[in-house]
Amino acid sequence: MSVAIIIILFIVALFVAICLHELGHFIAAKRVGVKVEEFGLGIPPRLFGIKRGETIYSLNAIPIGAFVKAAGENDPTVPRSLAGKGPWTRLGIYAAGPLVNIFLAFVLLSAFFALPYSVIASNGLMVRAVVANSPAEESGIEPEDIILEVDGQPVHRQGDIQDIVNSGEEGAEITLLLLRNGQEEEITLKPELDLESQLLKIGVWLWLDMVSQVEEDSPAYEAGIRPGDAIHSINGQLVYNEESMSSALHSVEEGKEIKLVLLREGEMVSIALNNDGYETLPGVEMQWVEGVHFEQERLPVWRAVYLGARDIIYMPVLIIEAIPQIIESPDMALVGPIGAGQLTVEVVRSSGFSGILFMASMLSLGLAIFNFLPIPPLDGGG
Repeated sequence: MSVAIIIILFIVALFVAICLHELGHFIAAKRVGVKVEEFGLGIPPRLFGIKRGETIYSLNAIPIGAFVKAAGENDPTVPRSLAGKGPWTRLGIYAAGPLVNIFLAFVLLSAFFALPYSVIASNGLMVRAVVANSPAEESGIEPEDIILEVDGQPVHRQGDIQDIVNSGEEGAEITLLLLRNGQEEEITLKPELDLESQLLKIGVWLWLDMVSQVEEDSPAYEAGIRPGDAIHSINGQLVYNEESMSSALHSVEEGKEIKLVLLREGEMVSIALNNDGYETLPGVEMQWVEGVHFEQERLPVWRAVYLGARDIIYMPVLIIEAIPQIIESPDMALVGPIGAGQLTVEVVRSSGFSGILFMASMLSLGLAIFNFLPIPPLDGGG
């Protein structure tokens, strides 16, 4: 996901959170009989407005936030004024906006926890590539098939396959249980003798090139590569061993884009960086792991709702507890707008849709917290 799209999503999420916040003030004021002169989306100058009953509903030129204009906000002599209401009534109106934001954050966090998430599967090995003219190719095995069993025996590492295959006679058939596109499928094949190693082989590559470390400020880091990513392909060429990695990098002309497809927590992520004559990916340390694949898990709805409610309580407590430490140690101060924006980009880039939900929930919760602080400019126009 590009930075521009993430910034747009950030602005939209903030706009929606503020609009719902002001809608909370608006509904609360109406319910207790306060006259609302205007409910506006955006900040003036006004583009147009429609009057319904005693209230003008307006759309304004600057698409940041919203506002509610109540009669007599500071003058209790005005009929049906806000200032003319009792302190508890006014408090209810003021609190309605933040409470809407808290509820919105709760819904978004619950949805965030309810989304399926990827975990490394404990069974089976993913096929990275198939050797040409091998028994595996002839039997129809394809890259990204997952070998679950060989002759009825579960496999967890490449050595398991080798042991089972070589326990039989040359020319004897073996049966593989595959997982392909979520469906189990059985195939049979006859392993062939590799003359160099004198071992029976079926002809598959199982190794995955996993990123173990990325230097900050390196071209790879700036492009979005992170530890835990696996290199799936480079410019369309599948990466399954050192030779395929080197060949793919050398196929890209200097000055052209290196287009990588990464496997990140079970999802394919595309990124690009400029090729400045790299022999390897700059600033990246790799390690080869065998047959890693991911499976989807999902929390029960009740658990997702519980975690959403827990974090609604936990996050503000965390912020309040951090304030004395920040005052004592300026180095621990919260990041400014630019830093917050960079952090948002990182979260959404690495987590996709779930990151968007989390970002939106934190924006809504943050808006609620700041509106409860006794600082008038932080009231968001309410």
